[in-house]
Amino acid sequence: MLFRSHTLIPEVGEEGQLKLLDSRVLLLGAGGLGSPSALYLAAAGVGRLGIVDDDRVDASNLQRQVLHSTGRLGEWKAESAKRTLEELNPDVEVVPYVERLDAEEVERILADGWDVIVDGADNFPTRYLMNDAAVWHGIPLVHGSIYRFEGQVTVFDTAAGGPCYRCLFPLPPPPELAPSCAEGGVLGVL
Repeated sequence: MLFRSHTLIPEVGEEGQLKLLDSRVLLLGAGGLGSPSALYLAAAGVGRLGIVDDDRVDASNLQRQVLHSTGRLGEWKAESAKRTLEELNPDVEVVPYVERLDAEEVERILADGWDVIVDGADNFPTRYLMNDAAVWHGIPLVHGSIYRFEGQVTVFDTAAGGPCYRCLFPLPPPPELAPSCAEGGVLGVL
């Protein structure tokens, strides 16, 4: 059995594994944060993964964007992710969204019925947009970010009475205090 090690855990068991198979997770980004998240979610048996990314596979990012390979340079990251994840676990349904997330698209994408959103966005406008949409729809949001040697992960679930990303960070920092990975660098394994 593919997930035998999961089903042996009393707190998971066969019932828990079936819940994973029935779950739907939307990943915002197929880059440095979305890549390992997507791999582990597919390997764990999550049944449906949505991947939102409008960027192409680039050699300069392969040290941290482990969903992709040199054979896929120039391909859309969302499509490359779909291929990798379906090869890893053919039972996972991968829904690629090759587009930039904006206010119009977020409603259409969230209408596909996601249980959890994993935010691996690389810019503040997208982070705030996804936060606001997650709050509006009552969907838990897992936020991650990295910078050089530092990383953070936080779970926001306003439907359960918790705070949101905007509660923690009411305003985005000025650009000079928040350089992108391309500007400031990042250690890939982080």
